[in-house]
Amino acid sequence: MVQKQATIASSAGLHARPAKLFVEAVQRTGIPVTIAAEGGPALNAGSILSLMGLGAEKGTVVTLEAEGAGAEEALDGLVAFLETDHDAV
Repeated sequence: MVQKQATIASSAGLHARPAKLFVEAVQRTGIPVTIAAEGGPALNAGSILSLMGLGAEKGTVVTLEAEGAGAEEALDGLVAFLETDHDAV
């Protein structure tokens, strides 16, 4: 199991647009990924409903977990995504 932390960088947090883009990125990895806010449960990172329920605002630290071939590389890409301000693009 690979685990990495990321800090949400989008100025409005992980709201609808960045959440949709993140879910698409997770699905492209082809492996199950979970996401959890500090002290919260691990949720399916490939589900828009889970991400919207996460309530992750700018500065929230989240933990991503994945298992299997390519998990390390997949999480590296997802961490980079979360640590980019998609509201500034």
